[in-house]
Amino acid sequence: MKKEDFIFTHNYDSSLEGCYRWESPSNIALVKYWGKSEDQIPKNSSISFTLKNCLTNTKLEFVKKKLKSQLFDFDIFFDGKLKLEFKPKVHVFLERIKKYCPYILEYKFTINTTNTFPHSSGIASSASGVSALALCIMSIEKSIGPSISEEFFYKKASFLARLGSGSACRSVKGSVNLWGAHKSFKTSSDLFSIDSPFKVNDVFMSYHDAVLLVDKGVKTVSSTAGHELMNDHLFGKKRFQTAQDNIEELSIILKNGNLDDFVRLVEKEALMLHGLMMTSDPSYILLKPKTLQIIEAIREFRLITKIPVCFTLDAGANVHVLFPDKNSVEVYNFIDSSLKLYCENNSYIKDCVGYGAKQL
Repeated sequence: MKKEDFIFTHNYDSSLEGCYRWESPSNIALVKYWGKSEDQIPKNSSISFTLKNCLTNTKLEFVKKKLKSQLFDFDIFFDGKLKLEFKPKVHVFLERIKKYCPYILEYKFTINTTNTFPHSSGIASSASGVSALALCIMSIEKSIGPSISEEFFYKKASFLARLGSGSACRSVKGSVNLWGAHKSFKTSSDLFSIDSPFKVNDVFMSYHDAVLLVDKGVKTVSSTAGHELMNDHLFGKKRFQTAQDNIEELSIILKNGNLDDFVRLVEKEALMLHGLMMTSDPSYILLKPKTLQIIEAIREFRLITKIPVCFTLDAGANVHVLFPDKNSVEVYNFIDSSLKLYCENNSYIKDCVGYGAKQL
């Protein structure tokens, strides 16, 4: 599909009013997206697990504006409190999607949003938050243009979410998502994420992700700035090709269930992401000493027990501990006895692979 295919051109009744509510998950990339072109187009493909428990619940109320205007009219509440500081990011998102959803200029919006995880927990809420809002907007589109198919509904929701936050496009539908055009997968696209185009081994469908909250503070370099630094990165072109190769390899692993290969590739991807940050110009480091201590402890535990537990990292200091369900008792005991002491207030989040967003 082309981006022009997502432009809404139907006639519609703008007097419609009401509300829609969606619950959307965060996700964790296994092969990382790092580097993008204009309009949030990724420089390489990425594969992610959708999470089950780290969710954003968003209700979008809409009424027809009293006076026509080319200006957006909205209020946003988080946990029941008006959040003026959230408005700029939402405004940018609406500005980016108005070409594809011109009807949003007809309405005044009230956005009420909450997370099932603490906002300051270090879990990226942009993926879950933006995808939930995109799905609410698509519910409006479905109500004024009811002929659109379910397949188109979710594709456009992912397309819109991408314009707000790249990784948000992977939080719309499915347990394992592929985003970014890849020669081996004909249905893959830079414009939206797709549910896994291959059969995923059952072992991964119940995989656990324990998120160790090492540092809840604001990052010294934002993800947006980090992506921009990839434009002239010394290792940029090599990285983008390596990521495409790793997508190919990971797709085979996800099909055959080889956990030793999964551990090796996922950890390599995580460390490569932070290696790119440390070799950017200017360079920067988001890892903390306790992050490295956790990594060393996980590798030592794996060596001694032969349990295929591994780590991955987002663009920050927190550690995602990944492991199969059959080993959950031993790994959670290990986290409680040896790892949570490295976390702020001994805090971590228990999560696992989920199934995508749902309308409430």
